[in-house]
Amino acid sequence: MLPRLDPQELLAPLYQKYAKALSASTYSGEISTSYGARLAVATDNSIYQQLPQLVLHPKTSTDIQTICLLASETQFEAIKFSARGGGTGTNGQSLTPGIVVDLSKHMNRILEINVEENWVRVEAGVVKDQLNDYLRPYGFFFSPDLSTSNRATIGGMVNTDASGQGSLVYGKTSDHVLGLSSVLANGDLINTRPLTIEQAKEIVDENNSYGKILAQVFATSIDKREQILAKFPRLNRFLTGYDLEHAVSDDLNTIDVSRLIAGSEGSLAIVCEAKLNLTPISKAKTLINIKYDSFDSALRHSPTLVKANATSVETIDSTVLNLAKQDIIWHSVSDLIEDVEGKVMDGINIVEYNGIDVESLATQVADLTAQLDKDIVNNTGVIGYQITSDLGSINKLYAMRKKAVGLLGNTKGSQKPLAFAEDTAVPPENLADYIVEFRQLLDSYQLHYGMFGHVDAGVLHVRPALDMCDPEQEKLLRVISDKVVALTAKYGGLMWGEHGKGYRSEYSPEFFGEELFNELRKIKTAFDPFNKMNPGKICTPIDSSEKLVSVDGKKRGSFDRTIPVTVKDSFSSVMECNGNGLCFNYDEDSPMCPSSKVTRDRRHSPKGRAGLMREWLRLLEQKGVDVLALEQNISGWSVKQLLDKVKNRINGTKETDFSHEVMEAMSGCLACKACASQCPVKVDVPDFRARFVNLYHSRYFRPLKDHLVANVEVLTPLMAKTPALVNKVLSSKIYDKISQSTIGYVDTPLLSIPTLSEQVKQCRYESFSLEKFTSMSLEQRKEYVFIVQDPFTSFYDADVVLNMMKLISKLGFKPVLLPFKPNGKPQHVKGFLKRFAKTAKNTSEFLNQLSQLAIPMIGLDASLALCYRDEYKQILKGERGNFEVLLAHEWLITLLDHQNIKTISTDKVTEYKLFAHCTEKTALAGSEKQWQQIFDAFGLSLSSVAVGCCGMAGTYGHEKVNLDNSTQLYQMSWQEKIEKLQPKQIVATGYSCRSQVKRLGKVKTRHPIEVLLTALT
Repeated sequence: MLPRLDPQELLAPLYQKYAKALSASTYSGEISTSYGARLAVATDNSIYQQLPQLVLHPKTSTDIQTICLLASETQFEAIKFSARGGGTGTNGQSLTPGIVVDLSKHMNRILEINVEENWVRVEAGVVKDQLNDYLRPYGFFFSPDLSTSNRATIGGMVNTDASGQGSLVYGKTSDHVLGLSSVLANGDLINTRPLTIEQAKEIVDENNSYGKILAQVFATSIDKREQILAKFPRLNRFLTGYDLEHAVSDDLNTIDVSRLIAGSEGSLAIVCEAKLNLTPISKAKTLINIKYDSFDSALRHSPTLVKANATSVETIDSTVLNLAKQDIIWHSVSDLIEDVEGKVMDGINIVEYNGIDVESLATQVADLTAQLDKDIVNNTGVIGYQITSDLGSINKLYAMRKKAVGLLGNTKGSQKPLAFAEDTAVPPENLADYIVEFRQLLDSYQLHYGMFGHVDAGVLHVRPALDMCDPEQEKLLRVISDKVVALTAKYGGLMWGEHGKGYRSEYSPEFFGEELFNELRKIKTAFDPFNKMNPGKICTPIDSSEKLVSVDGKKRGSFDRTIPVTVKDSFSSVMECNGNGLCFNYDEDSPMCPSSKVTRDRRHSPKGRAGLMREWLRLLEQKGVDVLALEQNISGWSVKQLLDKVKNRINGTKETDFSHEVMEAMSGCLACKACASQCPVKVDVPDFRARFVNLYHSRYFRPLKDHLVANVEVLTPLMAKTPALVNKVLSSKIYDKISQSTIGYVDTPLLSIPTLSEQVKQCRYESFSLEKFTSMSLEQRKEYVFIVQDPFTSFYDADVVLNMMKLISKLGFKPVLLPFKPNGKPQHVKGFLKRFAKTAKNTSEFLNQLSQLAIPMIGLDASLALCYRDEYKQILKGERGNFEVLLAHEWLITLLDHQNIKTISTDKVTEYKLFAHCTEKTALAGSEKQWQQIFDAFGLSLSSVAVGCCGMAGTYGHEKVNLDNSTQLYQMSWQEKIEKLQPKQIVATGYSCRSQVKRLGKVKTRHPIEVLLTALT
């Protein structure tokens, strides 16, 4: 039986006292003290792990003032803070042993826009893509472009002075900050903006917090001007921590403290709001993909491209390209990065030109392509290129480039490419030679690595592959870090060109020298004299004896190495989560992790759930539990097990158990499996969630609703024997009341009347007989198509199955409805794994028999049909066999080349809109495009609607505990789009989706095959 697990690090008494005092204050935000909530922000996109004491989610800047003002009391002087946004830092910038102040959950409002004056004012938790979606109708965008733009917050961008693609033109975040509203450690709110010297001196005379800061800026940035200019290299991507150079203008006439806060990594103040300038959107873009025979050729060719005055020049090596080819995203870009016949493509450069129209770019493009043609002939390493001016295609290419960060984590084996020296910056003219030495360094240690970056700015992302579970390789990380610092200095650059210092802050004194580093410390003292704001990062106050953080800081690997290798291998998708955070995708129309979007709780994301599982596995090992043996030995039922569960239920309210926290996070998962394909490292939450739930209920009773769901494939066929009576009961108020109170189930769907079996008999379709089909010749069997039933479509949406059979008939085939065989997906979702294994084995044996007949088998619901391909393989492994159940579009697409499809003309005027099932469109990347091809062949117009999850997801939306989230998800992404359309336009592939639209939108929608049926004569 699963043991009870105690959290490892309890809340320190001082922080318990602080949390209690904060709760009693005017603070209106959330206070999270649970071990799970703290774990969820103990990691970022780096190799480090640091458990905080508390997690706070303030709702207003006043809340942040309250947080800091309380902590400035003498009794709480040891309290420390770190602000956090998207958690995308690659060097542990926001990690802290103190309090995490997470501004992303509530402080994410766009407050004001002034189109005439070209600015917008936002709260710190606004996501970069969220802001640009808001600005797009106005013709503007916020230009610093990050690979993490769909989850990085403006506050985080300010604190790391983020930049990215196109920085030669667009600059860094600090170049676009017009003003900041920030809270100091003492609770003072300061509003910083450019000030004339006279204005600044007036504030200095007031001798308040802001005045003391300005006085120090005078003493440092003006009085030490010559030393600063001599020390700071002239690089586009130059981060110092505190931008001493640009805190005053070149002419020394203005002072802007915002330039110090930008890039300070939260070590000076907590940014609450930002006023930002806006960049007009270029109406036209042209992209040139240049292909090379080696990555070295790509790098050495880059100065030629920079001289071509492009907006940006991005580079990707063969390692990243090959990883992209294995990912779902390659389907969208394969035609844009075609192989060159007879050549091996080992790197590409992507050159972008922007302008008012494509014609205005023609001369620049023509000049560059003429040069490229010469370079190809002269064997410079250029082997080909492709040009596109289609904005949709360009966006797809950049989506692939942005995913490169996460894709590097999807390499095989225990050694993973790691971020620790991945944002070095050198003058672009030195880049190729620098990289040659960098590669020699890594090759000397026989390390694999991937490279991509911004060659126009001299920044290259290099991620050496190391196994942090190996103590010796952890030591090697330190050796390489030291040598890269020396190497960048040799080439006139620095180690932290784009992603900030974080745990690399220990190298600051060596870079700055004692005199200038002390100036940084004086700035820190003026802002935060007691070292409360993200201590250890950038520098410490001038009189402080506290140390800087080090690259030797505690890493995730040191925790993971205590988990047995066999367990890590078995739970590989848990262990391989590298924290890249793509699952925090802001876009409400993205299918990625609906539970994360609706709760805005980091625990309810693939990354959060994987982190909780890692810790759960680690705690089990500390208890001496062999989790794999425990899985195998879970019995179905025994008296002792029953008595133990009764005892655990009685004690449940008295004892803590970390397993409860993990269960809470797992219960919110909709099992949509978007993570399994959308995540760069394929973190498959439904897989390990089912295993956890199975183990959890070896100790604790299952709720009644879980038993109901797991038995739906047994109960539904029985209920369908008397559908009228069953529906009468299910639709009664008495049943609804009992169902909600006793079972926890709402809006129980009604059975189809007449039933599917009755309709099939009325239509006189041939019935199934294995003996009959076995005795047929192969030519005879080519006339038939089998329909594989699922419990939802067959019994609750029978018309869809019947119409599929009618469509098959009109296409010249003979449909045969197979006898209903349980699929087992509901059992898997609820963690009844032994029962699921038995169901899968039985159904596989049946379907494998049928596969010998070479008759196509079609399923109509993606989540169940794809279960045969995924969960069946996981549970049965080699015993699954080779049967194949196609979805409707997969079969129909095979007919287009040779099928004579005759259509009617009356329906050509309707613009059909496809709302695709989450599981279908993420697991089968080309499914939406294939549906469009099918409709086109039928003479119909179909376009895909970008939507996230509808909120139903099987039985998730029918569980009372999930009703609010289910409704909110529908409202978030589907409701407005559905309301804009006529019902006859809407087609939805998922039973769950059609059920949700009917329930919440009061609209009956059709499966695409039903529209196709009406189009056939």
